[in-house]
Amino acid sequence: MSQESKFNFSEEETNQDNVVEQSKEAVKKDAKGLFKSVRTFFSELLDFRDETDRDATIEAIKKDIPFKGATAWILICSIFVASVGLNANSPAVVIGAMLISPLMGPILGVGLSIAINDIDTLRKSLINLATMIVLSLLTAYLFFKFFPTADLVTNELFGRTKPDVRDVLIAFFGGSALIIARTKKGTIASVIFGVAIATALMPPLCTAGYGLAHNWDYFIGAMYLFTINTIFIALATFIVLKVLRFPMLKYANSKKRKRIAQLASILAILVMAPAIWTFVNFIQESGIENDYNNFVKDEIAENRELWFQNGTWDAEAKKITLYFNGEILEATEADLKNELKHYDKIKDFDLEINGNKNRSFDKISDAYDRAIKDLDEKDHIISGLRKEIAGLQVEITELNKKIEGSTFQNGSVSFTNLSRDAKVRFSDLQYFSFAKMLESKDFIKIDTIAVARIKWRSSLKDSLASVKEKQLGQWMKKQLKLDSLVIRRGD
Repeated sequence: MSQESKFNFSEEETNQDNVVEQSKEAVKKDAKGLFKSVRTFFSELLDFRDETDRDATIEAIKKDIPFKGATAWILICSIFVASVGLNANSPAVVIGAMLISPLMGPILGVGLSIAINDIDTLRKSLINLATMIVLSLLTAYLFFKFFPTADLVTNELFGRTKPDVRDVLIAFFGGSALIIARTKKGTIASVIFGVAIATALMPPLCTAGYGLAHNWDYFIGAMYLFTINTIFIALATFIVLKVLRFPMLKYANSKKRKRIAQLASILAILVMAPAIWTFVNFIQESGIENDYNNFVKDEIAENRELWFQNGTWDAEAKKITLYFNGEILEATEADLKNELKHYDKIKDFDLEINGNKNRSFDKISDAYDRAIKDLDEKDHIISGLRKEIAGLQVEITELNKKIEGSTFQNGSVSFTNLSRDAKVRFSDLQYFSFAKMLESKDFIKIDTIAVARIKWRSSLKDSLASVKEKQLGQWMKKQLKLDSLVIRRGD
């Protein structure tokens, strides 16, 4: 007869499994709810389509495209202001010129017209933009050609000739911020002003004008920067308007509409192609420069046995050239070439090392030792001269005491102390001298008299000067124990 178990756990385990499953389902629901809430939050936070005023945006951009009358004179004035700021190396003046420049209108017009397939607006935008560029270059050229100090290259000028990937990012995101602000109901003026400053369309044109007048390399670099800013602002405008789904312009003639759409697409590709190429090129060059700087820092600068002078790299030739003071051993050169392979962007570059055999470390050390020895010898000479000067000062002091002692017979008061006390007591005194002189009235008998010659400040009145002279005489008689004293006033 089998015995039945006193305890039955099967029902309890089944209940526990059900509770666990229910808990899992509850957690999944909570997670889904949380994810949905976060997604909804960010969607509401970042979605700006509901605030877009398409008709007002198109109208405002088209309104800023025309270039004539007051707009032309505003551009000329802003070019002059920017040129003065660049020449004077004044960022504040340059920023002021950016704020009043009307260059942004046609650039936004290019991006808008391509996005909505408006060929007429595109033609107007390109014509007005070209006119603005020519007028700006001409104005800046005339300023820098005839301004007296236009040949001085300042940091503000030089900074607009070497664009890099940061300029690409500034132009793209600045243009994005600008067009987003323009599409919003109630345009945000502060954003427009900020983009005008950040993207800096005016200074490159002024620098290009300087290049036309003095240096073609500056002209090429500055126009390159202006082209980057223009293309990426237009590209940002095109992308944002496409994201916002601005309506395409419709034409009655379907063939014409199709032809214009194809033309707009070709222009969009032409605008985006150099922009993308420029961006990729800058990214590659930035990576190469970063790896090169890390290679120099980690493998060369921290090696105390190497006296690194400078180096250059050439992306097109795939070559790195390094210059050192002192002779570089073959083992060291082989080690540097081997370490170069650990840096991805420059591992295929050829490494050329130039050392100075005539300035080896041993020779430089010898020259350093000789210089230290010469400095020690000079220190000994200077120390000896200082001792001689100190001895001469002691002798001069003794001679002064003797001279003063012979002048004052009793030796109780020196001229130095007497003159100093006289100046303290009589602040208006400008000149003071004292001596004992021989005097003869009948040319037979000779007397010794004490004479003090003084000069008062010119602003002191004669009546007051006479009183002070009397006080000075009484004081000197008492100090020098004299029976008589003659005071003579000098001119």
